[in-house]
This record gives sequence, C-alpha cells and structure tokens, in this order.
Amino acid sequence: MIHLNNLTKRQGQRVLYENASFMIRPGDRIGLVGPNGAGKTTIFRLIMGEDHADAGTITVQPNTVLGYFSQDVGEMKGRSALEQVIASAGRVAELGAFISEVEEQLSNGSTSDMDPDAFAELMERYGDAQIEFQQRDGYDLEARAKAVLTGLGIGPDDFHRSVEQFSGGWKMRIALAGLLTLQPDVLLLDEPTNHLDIESILWLEEWLNAYKGAIIMTSHDREFMNRLVQRIVEIASRQITVYSGNYEFYLKEREQRREQQVAAHRRQQEMLSKEEDFIARFAARASHAAQVQSRVKKLEKIDRIEAPDEVRSIDFSFPNPPRSGQDVARLSDLSKIWQRDDGAQKSVFRGVSGVIQRLNKIALTGVNGAGKSTLLKTIVGETEPTSGSVSIGPSVRVGYFSQHALDLLDPKRTLMEEMSQRLPDASIGYIRNILGAFLFSGDDVDKKIGMLSGGERSRVLLAIILASPMNFLVLDEPTNHLDIESRETLLKAVKDFDGTVLVVSHDRHFLREIANRVFEIRDGELRMYEGNYDYYLEKKDH
Repeated sequence: MIHLNNLTKRQGQRVLYENASFMIRPGDRIGLVGPNGAGKTTIFRLIMGEDHADAGTITVQPNTVLGYFSQDVGEMKGRSALEQVIASAGRVAELGAFISEVEEQLSNGSTSDMDPDAFAELMERYGDAQIEFQQRDGYDLEARAKAVLTGLGIGPDDFHRSVEQFSGGWKMRIALAGLLTLQPDVLLLDEPTNHLDIESILWLEEWLNAYKGAIIMTSHDREFMNRLVQRIVEIASRQITVYSGNYEFYLKEREQRREQQVAAHRRQQEMLSKEEDFIARFAARASHAAQVQSRVKKLEKIDRIEAPDEVRSIDFSFPNPPRSGQDVARLSDLSKIWQRDDGAQKSVFRGVSGVIQRLNKIALTGVNGAGKSTLLKTIVGETEPTSGSVSIGPSVRVGYFSQHALDLLDPKRTLMEEMSQRLPDASIGYIRNILGAFLFSGDDVDKKIGMLSGGERSRVLLAIILASPMNFLVLDEPTNHLDIESRETLLKAVKDFDGTVLVVSHDRHFLREIANRVFEIRDGELRMYEGNYDYYLEKKDH
C-alpha cells in the first residue's frame, strides 16, 4: 500500500535517517518507536505529504484513504461535538451533504425551473453519490459517530455541546473520534492514548483490533503497543530498522542484535589490528612487498562494522524518606458535593471510609468522572470535603503531583535554578544526578522551564517530588506526556520508594508493577481490593 524507499531526511544540519526503507502492507499493525527527536512524527508528515524527504521516494497506492491523528488537532469551532465528528468523515460527509442538498431541492420544487440537460446531469450525479455513499457505509455515519464518541467517553448528553466548550484534552478525543468514524484504509496514529482514561483506552484497543485497515502508530503506553502491534519500526542512529513482533519482542530482539553487533565489531577490530600490525612491521621489506600490498587491498575492501551507540542506562537511588506512623491516612465517612454553574448539586462520592497504611502502594481506579482526582485533592487538603474527615498520621510528609501543579514551576527559571530553589540544601552535583535520572543532562540543565514540553515539565516536577524527603506520594496521572523510557524511570523510582504511594494512572503496565492494593470509586462509593492490579481485574470481572 505504502512504500518508503531509500529515504533521507535532514533537520537543519542533523540527519534523521539516511537511505531508509520500509513498507506498510494491507492489514499491518506497526509500532513506530525511537527516542524523542528521532523523527517519528516526521514519518507521518512525509506520508501525508505535509513534509518532503531530501532524497528517496514515498509511493502510496492509488485511491488509498489516509487518516492522520496528530497532537495538533487544529481549530474547532461552530459545530457540536457530533457535527464535528461527522464533518471529519471527509468524502463520506461531502457525499452526505450533497445528497441532502439535492433532496432538499427536490422537495421544495426548486429543480422544476432547471434546464432539462442540467437536471439530468444533477440526477446522474445524485445517483452516483447515493451509490458511493452506500458503498462507504454513509447511511450508518451518524450511528457510527455516536458509537465512537460514546466509546471515547463523550456520551449522549454531550453530543450537541459546542466544541468550543470542551477543553484541549476532550477536543483531542473529538478529533480521534472523527478519524475513527472516517474508517480510512490506513490509520496514522501519533500518541492516540494521550488524554484517554483506562476505560477509553480499552474501548480503543477493542475498536482497533476489529479494524480491517492498516495501522502505524506511536504510543507511550507499553501494554497498548503489546496488545495491538505485530511489527516494530525503530528509528535510531540515523537508521530505520524493522522487527517482526510486538514491543516486548522488539526489546529482547534489539538487545540480542546489539550484543551480536558489539561482538562482531570487536572481532573485526581485533582482525584489523593484526593486519595493520603486519603491514606496519613489513612495509619497508622488499621480501614482503607482495604480502603487504595484498593485505592493504584486503583492508580497503572490508565493510567496517560500526559499534552500536551506547544505550543510556539510569542508575540512581533516591534518598530513603523519614519513617511515618503505621496509619498514614484515615478516611472517615467522606463525601463531596459540587455546586454546578446552573445551581444544581452533583454528588461526586459519599460515605468513603478506609485506612491507608505505611508502605501501601495503592492504585485508585474508576471511570472517567468518578471523582478520583477530587478524592486525591481531598486527601492532600487541596479541597474541603462536604462532610466527613481525613486524618493524616504522625510524621507523614505528603508529596502531591497533579497536572495543574505544573503551573507552579517558574517559567523564567532554568532547570538548575528551579531545582536549587526547591531543594535548597542539595549540592549542585546531587541536583545534576537527579536531573540526569530524569533524562536531563549536559546543557539541558540550563534550559528555561518555559521552553520545556509538557512531558519535560512533568519530569522536572516528579524529580523534585521524588528527591524531597516525602514519605507519602500522592500522584495524579504522573505518566501523562512521559515517553516509555521516562515512564520506566518513574516506575523504578516508585517501586524502590520506601514509603507509601497512592496513584491514579491510565498506564496499566505501571499499575501492574507497583500496586499491592486497589481502591475503586464506583457509583460514588469506595471499594477496596486487598491484592495487586491483576487480582482487582479478576475480582471486578466476577
């Protein structure tokens, strides 16, 4: 369907890839991976024709319908959520609008004054449009749009809300819904799980597994990738390498290939060293001239094996937090009621009671809007409960991470200045080590906070929290915006953390690795599961 042949692409003076090739075949499930800045999004833009390669060709089979979901959803206005999704269906939406327009003209009699030839031409176009509309499942378009919106967490009550009333994250869902409703031949998905909760991710997984077209996607969600992709295309070290298998297979296979390349490079270097020693020793002797020349020509013809780039490993231990009492937090008959703009009251949760004990690592789950973030805010004292109480135990020091806390970072400071301000007793070397653990090294520490991406700001805030003497971490979606490598860094830090953790996250791999208890908010009540995340899923299904 799509052939990328001998691509070379530069970004300024930097080469992203050189003489790189791969193919997208019908029904393919491809995961596109590589470090930040390697050129993954550029691949999507090249396929869509939004950017151009410096060399090589991209061939797309004629009449192939492409659908591209990017993190830049563009401007949305003047439509309801449902209308926006239907309008995103491209050719199908255009056909539907044309058919409706002609039928309106026929019903109001405005075609009666038309020239017979013009009327015949209009009817021919109308008939062709009906046939194509039916072939493209156009008559099910509105029903599909509603089903997709609902699956992504935008229910019937919000179908007719103006798109301007939705936040940026919800607009991303509307844009994704439009693309899925289109049902193109090839889906290009750049981080489709950003801004989705677990329920929406599970729905999207099921939808994509049933989808008949080809998929090429990037994702920071390790489990999402493993459940969907069958091939991995890696962009690294100016090359594009294809692996057959899911993300777990890719990690193992990449390490094996790397070890083989290291061994081959070492063997070749030993051979070259011996040959070069021989040439140097006997170059001046006439009796060995023929042998020397033979070995020189042999060396000239050898393809040199390059040593693989060093894989950056993170080895950093965060300080042990001060010990807290056994009961870290006690929740007693908590309830929270919000006053809505229209004056009505909305009960978020009620009668919530329970104890969080030292060294618990608790995953807080629940459907979107169940009140997870509100409960976290109530526990840390950022919002008052309507009734009931939260009692924080003796010697408990709370570290709270939330997306709005990113706004508390000073955009005018550098990373080093911000960290030094937050950790006044820490040495420069210690701060550099912390920043290095969260993938900031060298000149990165002199970047202004205001110049960082959302993911980079998240890493800064997490570094501050984890390096501070806190013994109770309350983390609200800490994995948002983080790439897989950064998530693994955070995961290791939280697993090794000798304190108590309460976390909300839509990353199932993250929850599986850390949780030893699960709290679920369902129908306004708190249910507790005394086991890990898999235990919770098993009991919940029952």
